[in-house]
Amino acid sequence: MKTTQNTVLITGGSAGIGFEIARQLLEAGNTVIITGRNTERLAAAASSLPGVHTFNGDIANADDTAALVAHITNEFPQLNIVINNAGAAFLNNFVSDGNAFEKAAAEMHTNYLSVIRLNELLLPALLLQPAAAIVNVSSVAAFVPLLRVASYSATKAAVHSYTVALRAGLTGTGIRVFELMPPLVNTEFSKGIDGHKGIPPQQVATEFMQALSEDKFEIRVANTEALYDLYRSSPADALHVINESRNVVAQ
Repeated sequence: MKTTQNTVLITGGSAGIGFEIARQLLEAGNTVIITGRNTERLAAAASSLPGVHTFNGDIANADDTAALVAHITNEFPQLNIVINNAGAAFLNNFVSDGNAFEKAAAEMHTNYLSVIRLNELLLPALLLQPAAAIVNVSSVAAFVPLLRVASYSATKAAVHSYTVALRAGLTGTGIRVFELMPPLVNTEFSKGIDGHKGIPPQQVATEFMQALSEDKFEIRVANTEALYDLYRSSPADALHVINESRNVVAQ
């Protein structure tokens, strides 16, 4: 997939991983639209990303999503890359914490179901392009759950399974389907789960750009690859490592 002269939509692009991907895509000569729920944060991101386009809305809200799709259709008909990066997470141990159902429902809606909805609504436009891509951001927790964010981990496992199925279903079309799987990243999003121990979001963006250019569809960033290899040989050992070290967590 080419990494320049694309028109790219990034949900949750006002901070963290989404912001850094937006920055590198802009520097590479792409048209970039970012979304965000927080008006002030979105405005701050826009001031730091010359040339970026913004849309204020919550991807988990059906009306906001419909408005976003209408805006994209009218203003950016050349859209050819969608990066589903927006997410929600709660500290939530299924055994010791309360409100497990409510927390899981909110996470599943934002992290998984909203991704399916947006992709479904934008597929007709993407299919019109000679080359297009869908990028779903999951996590190392997609295959090895972290107990402190148990239901978040389950949503990312769902995203992984969905991405595999979507990729298979779009075989033979012009749409490539990527999955970006970061480890712990030092962002505001992961502040409550020792985010300061994580890799910088710039590294995630750099590895993503390289993988995109190489059509590497499963992008296991940094030490995520090592944990994935351990998981394949011993799921029990991988589960122990991720929950003991606390150095490999979520997006």
